Amino acid sequence: MPIGVYPGSFDPPTIAHLSIAQIAVEHLALDRVDFALSRDALGKEHLDEGSVRRRVEALEPLVADRPWLGLVVVSSRLIADIAEGYDAVVMGADKWAQVNDVAWYGGDEAARDAALDRLPRVGVAPRAGFDVPDALRLPVPDHLADVSASAVRAGRAEWAAG
Repeated sequence: MPIGVYPGSFDPPTIAHLSIAQIAVEHLALDRVDFALSRDALGKEHLDEGSVRRRVEALEPLVADRPWLGLVVVSSRLIADIAEGYDAVVMGADKWAQVNDVAWYGGDEAARDAALDRLPRVGVAPRAGFDVPDALRLPVPDHLADVSASAVRAGRAEWAAG
């Protein structure tokens, strides 16, 4: 039973998050993808424990009627740590750029390379302004490339999941 993980802040969950998870299940031949919500996400210092509870409450109804979708709350921060034990990891192209950026590893290239080596199979959703290696690209429709949680928070209600 191959299972993937899709780490994110999901603040709030969007139609793109749901679509990407479903595409990953199909494209990577997974039985399930778990949304992994980090209690202390890298680069998201504005999110606190109250926001974790709020985001879990927003995600729970989305996973309740989708047997191919799960939800986990994790303490790990690095994608390689969150993905440990999974068969695949799913992320947007912006997150893929971060995973490859040595700055997230204290400037230590060896630490970055070791983290990349620990990743299971990778599926990356294209996003405007970011390059994605063809071998990792998920077949996500172009109209989802600009969907963002930031835009939903700014008023793009049609992009909100649920």
